[in-house]
Amino acid sequence: MKTTKANSTSSQQTNNANLASLPQHAHYFSRNTKRLSKLLSLIPMFFLSGLAHADGLADLKSAMTRLQGQTPFKAHVEAKTWNKQGEGKDAEEAQGQASVNIEDGPRGLQVFYSKEVLARIETEEKNAKEKSQRNKSPTLSGLREFSASDLRSMISATGYLNRMMERGNFKSERAENYGGKPSRVVSFDIPVERLSERERKYVKKFEATFDVWIAADGTPLASRLFNAISGRAFLVVSFETKNEEEYVFSVVGDRLIALRKESKNSGSGAGEKGESKVVITLEPQST
Repeated sequence: MKTTKANSTSSQQTNNANLASLPQHAHYFSRNTKRLSKLLSLIPMFFLSGLAHADGLADLKSAMTRLQGQTPFKAHVEAKTWNKQGEGKDAEEAQGQASVNIEDGPRGLQVFYSKEVLARIETEEKNAKEKSQRNKSPTLSGLREFSASDLRSMISATGYLNRMMERGNFKSERAENYGGKPSRVVSFDIPVERLSERERKYVKKFEATFDVWIAADGTPLASRLFNAISGRAFLVVSFETKNEEEYVFSVVGDRLIALRKESKNSGSGAGEKGESKVVITLEPQST
């Protein structure tokens, strides 16, 4: 009987101790439950914030839809060109430079040549008849870059972007700074099937990509087209070519324009080698 009483007393003391510690355990579980609850509450926000910027392609297309402005537009456009053919002592280089003023409005795209430019054209055309002067036509070389399609891609850049995106297959999206600010890069692969069937017969290696840097709202900031092709023609003539084309975009009103376009090309084949570079800059003018 004494043993039972002692055991009963010890058990009662243990129970009392356990009961006394319950508030501490309750506080511990309550504190950790609150922490867990806070963490769990952040998870939906984390995923939602990620989803808000996950579809860069959709953001890009949405921005392009609202940037197809038709308001009148004026600009001064300048082109600088450089071309090199051959290597070593036999290499020939030529440079070009020209500028025009353009207007885009209800009457369409108009190009204006200053009297100075027209005078230089006349002089260079006369000199071109002499063999020693054939590569000294900087104005004529520069003016070749002002085709309607080239100018249109700069004053209405959404058309250019749409064409390039239609040629490619969406590949990926990544975060990357542009101009020191956060941006996203939407990337496309351009398949070899975009070449004609005849062209594909001569191509052994083909690589082509198109990247577009976009702001948080999808507005295009810049783009880069790259392609490298190598192959063989007529069984004995091997060739290689590389091309890069970069645009820098800006928004004027409801219009997406290109402030700068830079193209680099290089190639070799049949014992010949050449490279070229063209930079076109656009400066908007008040209408």
